Amino acid sequence: MSSDPAEVRDPFGLDGRVFTMVSSTASRVDPEAPTRFRYHEASGVVWGEYAGDTVSEGRFVGVRTGDRLVVSFVHALVRDGDVVSGSAGSRIELADAGMRLVEDFEIDGVPQVSVCAEVVAPA
Repeated sequence: MSSDPAEVRDPFGLDGRVFTMVSSTASRVDPEAPTRFRYHEASGVVWGEYAGDTVSEGRFVGVRTGDRLVVSFVHALVRDGDVVSGSAGSRIELADAGMRLVEDFEIDGVPQVSVCAEVVAPA
């Protein structure tokens, strides 16, 4: 077994990564101020914060197993300060331009999909 950290690095690790919402079938995404998510991870436990678009402030915590992520979240809406909470599951996809998080969920029994793309610093 190699001791080279590059060879043993988990390709789906989320610690330190930042994502922005790029699409959602449940709502319009503001391209000028999309929701931005900051991820932290240690030993499979994932947590973070998010804000932007319709969200004034949000937090999440959950677990990641391989390319699957399950989180519970709570956030306040910009419009009226109402608090929204729930849980969600996502799959992590690896792409040339960084990771994507694809979340499948339902609203009132109707299947929905949202996609977040990793913010990758220019080379």
